[in-house]
Amino acid sequence: MSRDSCLHIIAVIGLSLLAACASPKPKDEALFSSAGAGKIVANNSRFIVIRTGPKDTFSSLAQTHLGDIERGGEIAEFNRLSVIQPGQIVAIPLFRTRVPGVSNQAIQTVPILCYHRFGSGGGKMSVSAESFEAQLAYLSQNNYRVIPLDNLVDFLAEKRDLPLRAVVLTIDDGYRSTFEIAYPLLKKYAFPATVFLYTDFVGAHDALTWPQMRAMVDSGLIMIQPHTKTHANLAVQYTNESTDAYNRRIENEIDQSGDIITQSLGIKSTIFAYPYGDTNEKVIQSLQRNHYALGVTVQAGTNTPFAPPYMLKRTMIYGDQDLQEFAKALLISREVNNH
Repeated sequence: MSRDSCLHIIAVIGLSLLAACASPKPKDEALFSSAGAGKIVANNSRFIVIRTGPKDTFSSLAQTHLGDIERGGEIAEFNRLSVIQPGQIVAIPLFRTRVPGVSNQAIQTVPILCYHRFGSGGGKMSVSAESFEAQLAYLSQNNYRVIPLDNLVDFLAEKRDLPLRAVVLTIDDGYRSTFEIAYPLLKKYAFPATVFLYTDFVGAHDALTWPQMRAMVDSGLIMIQPHTKTHANLAVQYTNESTDAYNRRIENEIDQSGDIITQSLGIKSTIFAYPYGDTNEKVIQSLQRNHYALGVTVQAGTNTPFAPPYMLKRTMIYGDQDLQEFAKALLISREVNNH
């Protein structure tokens, strides 16, 4: 451990002890002691200070003391350490030391990729099985971490970190090729994805069936979420449609699609994909009233920790793109200009 790191930990321990001496000691607060390896040696309402044991890692400390394995990076950064050695004194801050995804060098950005159909034919919106597998292999071989979309809820609320190379996969509409082509490949790579379904499509000859969706959901990899009932553009008020009728249509498209998915699959609807990527203030207010946590567009780009939760960007992936073009959609950080 460097001299600066030692001084940093000593300062933390000193503050902990001063806090303990300056006020009556709570019942659950321990005094500094000669505890053995892997034991708490001091704590107060803001820090836990431990002497590390032989099996301790930043991730294990985060899981044990913070209840979140993803916060190991915070402990490493706070202690100015890259590795843990047995017998070291390590301070674990019980508060967020920074906004998740933000450092003094860069701001993390999370790409959300959007697919529609798979296989040959279907035009530009169809991605062949070979291309889709090549893209999944590229993510795997280049150490990207494909995460469930709902992980962004706590990330945007500053409650959790995400893996540094996090990527999200989504599939719109509910075409049967999702089950027949995409799902086996997602299982092969153990990559999660969210399928956004417009529920009136179920029963069409090219659509997913409820048993197929049930099988995908039961795998633990696939989440089914609403994409309206009829795939109507909710951001557009029709000619000769009254304001009251327009407002009712928004509510019905959101309510009914979510209810159908919940009733058919037992899944709570919390994330919404806008048809054609279009939304407005009325639609967003309806999502908020119905307790949706996120809304996704098809505006190309990636999402920082400060992204508006109901206006998340997604980049469309087309069948005529090569791997080089695919890679351009995977921006995972933005450098901070310190000058």
